[in-house]
Amino acid sequence: MNKIWLSLVGAAALALGTGAAAADTVRICMEGAYPPFNNTDSTGKIVGFEVDVANALCKQAGLTCEVVQQDWDGFIPALLNKRCGALMDGMSITEERLKQIAFSVPYTDTPAWFVGAKDGILKDAKTLADLHAALKGKTIGVQRSTTHQNFLEAEFKDANIKLYDTVDELNFDLVNGRIDAGLGDSTSWDSFLKSDNGKNFVHYGPTLTGRDNPLFGQGIGIGLRQEDKELKAKFDKAIDSMKADGSLSKLALQWFGYDPLAPGK
Repeated sequence: MNKIWLSLVGAAALALGTGAAAADTVRICMEGAYPPFNNTDSTGKIVGFEVDVANALCKQAGLTCEVVQQDWDGFIPALLNKRCGALMDGMSITEERLKQIAFSVPYTDTPAWFVGAKDGILKDAKTLADLHAALKGKTIGVQRSTTHQNFLEAEFKDANIKLYDTVDELNFDLVNGRIDAGLGDSTSWDSFLKSDNGKNFVHYGPTLTGRDNPLFGQGIGIGLRQEDKELKAKFDKAIDSMKADGSLSKLALQWFGYDPLAPGK
């Protein structure tokens, strides 16, 4: 794991809540509860794929950055109110979000998975039609204010949808049989399925991306205010550079075990 590189923001700017202490200083907000994208360790520090990506991008762009915690449900308001200068949290680029904020070019993209118990009601589900049949009248858990919630509400109207503030809460109810299945990001599910709590669960049906349904978006990018065009240009250039030199792929392999942006993925 790379050492976390965090630069402290000036106290005056923090008091103002501007999201920046001075020129080229950016407060990057993360949930700190969405492994392996980002998570909070035992010392209270936020660690993960996106922390390492943020550090590398800021260094390459000549920016001084600070990673700070922000609850997912208040992400976009925190950006618009200038408590954050940028957002990173496995955040998909969708048409709905683009009405409010801008995004960098994608730095990764991961499919969505349905997960349920081994030999449970989803055991024969291989297609989306199979999932519809198996989950009719059943309860599906999903993190609120996500593309996954939007997809379920649009496509699984004959199922009961239960919303959660964090993926940990969703996983807890799945393990304890309070929901029949969950829908979430494949890389986040990977962490759960490899844990002791997830050993009796597997993913079912097809992997789902924006190519399958536009509700899943156009990849995962950095959320930015629409007026911050110069900051977007800096992040775009740094992301493209990391893609070209292989360093973004290296971090993806470290944290995910594969590169979601590799050809054929």
